[in-house]
Amino acid sequence: MILFWTKTAKKLAFIIVMALMFMSMINFTSDIKKMEEDKANVGHLAKKISDIQSFLKEDSVRTAALEKIDSIMSRYNRRLSQQEKYLIANEIYNMSIKYENLDIDLICATITHESARTWRPTIVSPAGALGLMQIMPNTGNFLSKHEGIKWTKPKEVLFNPIYNIRMGCRYLSMLVELYHIDGGLAAYNGGERRAAKWLANGRNDDVLFEETRGYVPAVLKLYDTYKN
Repeated sequence: MILFWTKTAKKLAFIIVMALMFMSMINFTSDIKKMEEDKANVGHLAKKISDIQSFLKEDSVRTAALEKIDSIMSRYNRRLSQQEKYLIANEIYNMSIKYENLDIDLICATITHESARTWRPTIVSPAGALGLMQIMPNTGNFLSKHEGIKWTKPKEVLFNPIYNIRMGCRYLSMLVELYHIDGGLAAYNGGERRAAKWLANGRNDDVLFEETRGYVPAVLKLYDTYKN
């Protein structure tokens, strides 16, 4: 009888030990799973923090750029409303992001000179160029197709500062890519043929139109001023 109970006790003890081991394994597995979940949560949180930091950095760069553009505009045109200035500054900043060979300083320098230091969206040159970046109607009609802008009347489209900047920057970026900054400016003012010939002749100013001879250094001077 004692032997029977001894065997029973051993079996019971074995069952209890196995049960405890099984429960321990379950708890251990659960702990591992929890640790993996915690690790995943930490990784997810770290990514969110990194994304927020990147956003804040980009936002601070954008804010500084908009403030700088606003400051430049305000030197020449105090009649623009805050909303107009914001929209113009925002478009200039967007173009500096879109085109790697343009920055806000070069765009602003071009607009300052092209608009005769007025930053007036409705300015018209004696030759008939319109708006902030002084785009000729035929050129504007051509560029509008690439920008998906509906071409109606020249003044209706080119007096819109957003459209004007968008088309002007596309054109300027293309020219800078082909002829570098100084050659691109020469082409913007006097045409590609003259600019190409100017560069081929070692930047001999005799090749350029008289207006272009003064135009290139004038814009580059403004560019250096704004950069510094």
